[in-house]
Amino acid sequence: MREADTDIVVVGAGAAGLSLADRLTRPGGARPGPSVVLVSAPPGPARPAERTWCFWEPPGGDYDDAVVGFWERLRVRAPGGATVEARPVPLRYKMIRSRGFEALLRQRLAGRPVFRGVEATVAEVRDVRGGAEVRGTTAGGAPLTLRARWVFDSRPPPRLPPARTVLLQHFRGWFLRTERPAFDPEAAELMDFRTPQPARGLSFGYVLPLGAREALVEYTEFSPRVLGGAAYDRLLGHYAREVLGVGAARIVAAEQGVIPMTDAVFPRRAGASVFRIGAAGGATRPATGYTFTAVRRQAAAIADACRAGRVPVPPPAHSARTRAMDAVLLRALDRGRIDGPRFFTGLFRHCPAERLLRFLDGDTRLLEDLAVGLRTPVPAMLRTAAELPLLPRRAPGRCAYPAPVSLPVSGPAGERS
Repeated sequence: MREADTDIVVVGAGAAGLSLADRLTRPGGARPGPSVVLVSAPPGPARPAERTWCFWEPPGGDYDDAVVGFWERLRVRAPGGATVEARPVPLRYKMIRSRGFEALLRQRLAGRPVFRGVEATVAEVRDVRGGAEVRGTTAGGAPLTLRARWVFDSRPPPRLPPARTVLLQHFRGWFLRTERPAFDPEAAELMDFRTPQPARGLSFGYVLPLGAREALVEYTEFSPRVLGGAAYDRLLGHYAREVLGVGAARIVAAEQGVIPMTDAVFPRRAGASVFRIGAAGGATRPATGYTFTAVRRQAAAIADACRAGRVPVPPPAHSARTRAMDAVLLRALDRGRIDGPRFFTGLFRHCPAERLLRFLDGDTRLLEDLAVGLRTPVPAMLRTAAELPLLPRRAPGRCAYPAPVSLPVSGPAGERS
């Protein structure tokens, strides 16, 4: 099979690929939008498992029709149980499931004549004369070649770029349904530090209630290495039973993942006409793991460049100042110079919630950043900032993005199921 003369090919139909295809093909504007082919993986091991994406924004966002839950109150709990509660008006914390997001975007895209979707396993993306070429195999086993002026590739690279610090945010979560009311549907627990803390890094519980008897409950670590499956089950079961006291509950769905948290510099250009987007293009915030908002910023900027006739190089997802601050935090946390639970609890206790969330999104000005920085352990941060320029960047030598996995469900909370 051979397709030619497409303006843009987008490889990968996750948050980055779908967001970009949506922005590129929206009607309106002084110039007509480009023709876009979105290549998604066929059903099978190459297609990611269903995932949960969370972010904060005011009501009335572009993708509110896919939001399955939102919260106007946020909580952080210290190891001893002291609670910090915030209302980041006008922001809401929103939750989207990848399946619902894909359904919404594909419904929109289906009605746009400049859009076409194909299913294929992509083997190669390369520059060719006058553009780029994507080669792969369709779901039926036929060879596929797509040529375009520009290609945007969201596939994860096989290895992380060289870095001074690499921590992993690794987690397992259960969607629980309890027999009795066990959750406060009005508040999201962003970080509950009443969990056993690892020797390096930190751990916390994470609770997103979808009702008084339903919630996503996760155990999360920021640390150098992932755990074995039995360890996640034990720690998550302990958190649900002993800390939250959920009582009798059923696991109706489960998810697990690993997000690298690193000061590596992700190249956004892989050729004259080939660009990287999403996490592969540096959209993941190094200090938090949040990606969804940065993906949307990149997509909007790329679409604007295409409509203006400029070379659509994806802009940095996070400013140089943001990346520098994150590099300091990651190094200080990894070296044990700051107490992770105390650090994050203190930020939420002493900083206005709306400003802090904008800070975590990289949407604050210099003076606001300085105000937040003064609420951190300044001597430890200054010491770390001074040593960072002297440290070499090393290749981590590990797979960059272990694939999300679907876990078996239908079992009692706290038992492997």
